[in-house]
Amino acid sequence: MSDRRRLLPLLGAKRHGNRDSMTCLYRCGNACDHPVPNTSDNPYLGDMVNAEVSRRGVVRAGAVGALVLGVGGTLVRAGVASAAPAGAAAPALPEVENFAARQRTGNGALTFRAVPPNKLDTFVVPNGYDHAVVIRWGDEVVPGAPELDVHHQTGASQSKQFGYNNDFVGVLPLDRRGRRALLVVNHEYTNEDLMFPGFTSQDALTVEQVRAAMAAHGLSVVEIERVGDTGRWQPVARGARPYNRRITALATKFDVTGPAAGSAWLRTAADPSGRTVVGTLNNCAGGITPWGTVLSGEENFNQYFVGGDAVSEELRPKLARYGIDTAKRYPSGSRKWERADERFDLARHPNEANRHGWIVEVDPFDPDGRPRKHTALGRFKHEGANVIVAKDGHVVAYMGDDERFDYLYKFVADKKYLKGNSWHARRHNLTLLESGTLYVAKLEYTSADEVDGSGKLPTDGAFDGRGRWIKLVSGNRSYVDGMTAADVLTFTRLAGDRVGATKMDRPEDVEPSLATGKVYVALTNNSNRGVGSNPKADEANPRTANKHGHVLELVEDRGDNTAETFAWSLPIVCGDPTDPSTYFAGYDKTKVSPISCPDNVAFDSVGNLWISTDGNALGSNDGLFATPVEGPERGHLKQFLTVPLGAEACGPFITTDDRSVFVAVQHPGEISGASIENPASNWPDGDFAKPGVVVTWRLDGGHIGA
Repeated sequence: MSDRRRLLPLLGAKRHGNRDSMTCLYRCGNACDHPVPNTSDNPYLGDMVNAEVSRRGVVRAGAVGALVLGVGGTLVRAGVASAAPAGAAAPALPEVENFAARQRTGNGALTFRAVPPNKLDTFVVPNGYDHAVVIRWGDEVVPGAPELDVHHQTGASQSKQFGYNNDFVGVLPLDRRGRRALLVVNHEYTNEDLMFPGFTSQDALTVEQVRAAMAAHGLSVVEIERVGDTGRWQPVARGARPYNRRITALATKFDVTGPAAGSAWLRTAADPSGRTVVGTLNNCAGGITPWGTVLSGEENFNQYFVGGDAVSEELRPKLARYGIDTAKRYPSGSRKWERADERFDLARHPNEANRHGWIVEVDPFDPDGRPRKHTALGRFKHEGANVIVAKDGHVVAYMGDDERFDYLYKFVADKKYLKGNSWHARRHNLTLLESGTLYVAKLEYTSADEVDGSGKLPTDGAFDGRGRWIKLVSGNRSYVDGMTAADVLTFTRLAGDRVGATKMDRPEDVEPSLATGKVYVALTNNSNRGVGSNPKADEANPRTANKHGHVLELVEDRGDNTAETFAWSLPIVCGDPTDPSTYFAGYDKTKVSPISCPDNVAFDSVGNLWISTDGNALGSNDGLFATPVEGPERGHLKQFLTVPLGAEACGPFITTDDRSVFVAVQHPGEISGASIENPASNWPDGDFAKPGVVVTWRLDGGHIGA
């Protein structure tokens, strides 16, 4: 037994907020132990703006982007209600004209009693609510999958079972009554300590165990059904279930689209065309498109590669900017996957890393179709992507690069969204993310000289300012000196460096509100802000050694999501409400819940903002929170649920009938010293910890929250 396995659970060191060192190892390859990848000399203060930014202008975009359940969601098999084009495969043709509905504006009051902070090894919901596990690691996805056997897991068995460490959760309807749906879930990473009995090191794993870990990455598509007339859902356990599917890092092939497809940067010996990639890595957050597909973000892909010390001098700074160690063969946190597949050895295949870090689009209604990696949306550590349709019909995607001091991005498609459920409209909409214009954000400030890193509000009473979207590339045309379009899209971080984008505190989930058109950005934390030679605090990132993070609100000019200028403010600066450095949109802080490390965001049908957390630096379990963002209750943030010990709250997903909230419980019991034999958590089955998806509903059948 290795020395680190002799630690007792609950005694692990903390690194990132309250994140345990075991999570740091497996989640991001000990990113905090490595130098900050962004070493550019971008100014950390933009030009000051003399005028105050008005926060009265409410965007009324005719936007789409939230799931419709129970309002005309039936699907018609090809050849029944509409004939497929000649020679086409026969996936289901959604009868839903739009997989998103405009949110309505309500009074915003949240009626549930806030759940108190706790360290319980259970899933806690408010009084009057109930919850159930929908699916967990090792459960059947592909009909006929073997039961989970941790002593004999193989790549083949795991390729049919629900994967590990679920993150993004999306639900797409399968019938107009809202009784059947497809659950689509990301599997971000694995923790071999908690998966394999007797684990001592990555080197000691068998090759078959490595293959099992590879298969536990990716995505799962699972048919689910409503239980009675409640807000509870469960997997369909009978019949053919033709949509059920596992997408893995082990074997699934992906098509590459967009201007960088086929470029020299993406070509390998196994794929000299540079247009077909095997596998997807570290899939974090995501979103559902109006045309019924799922977008998934590839995030910390760097940790899966070794041999960076052997690459060419030309490639080294490019890899280093993405967190790949070019000084030694095996950096801290290496997974040693090259033992099972040589493509993860950059000494032999130096371009393989360039084939990851993209936005992936999956059509869950086409189980035989290849997922696609869209190069037009740029390559970085994608948390996810969320789509909105602008007033003029152009599709816009917002994205964050989840790294300390990295950037906020926007993509505007060349083509316009086509409404309707015809084959013509569907085929057209499936091409929308293949070409367009990619921008990066630069923020400007109204009170730059007053920001001292303490979190104290400026004299104008707000952290706010103006901003602009800097064009990086449009189609095959680069707007960055010295870089081709393929260069910009493959090494987007370097392009952002060159144009002076604003360095942010880990921009993660970025989501537009369909009630107002405003865009919300979760900035999780940045313990390096203002420390040593790192960039100092600024008005958009106002605290030195930022442990708790904040939320940014962005309002596009003229209510136009394709605009190149915007206003921004910070409605929430997280932490303990008794801490003077916190802010909750001016609401009475004695009435709000403490919150730390916002990660993913979502909206209910009345436009309330729901926030899940990752790495609560206040010392209690992570959870899900909600707050109105309009009206007199704006800023009245309340904790809705908490997840078990050691876990992170991911997702979340609120159905637009407001009767169900889905949350992914990621890495329960991930505490240094824990193992299958000596678990720190026994959620959800009482034996050893298993990541899983949970649904919560009101016992009286009413709307969640309000």
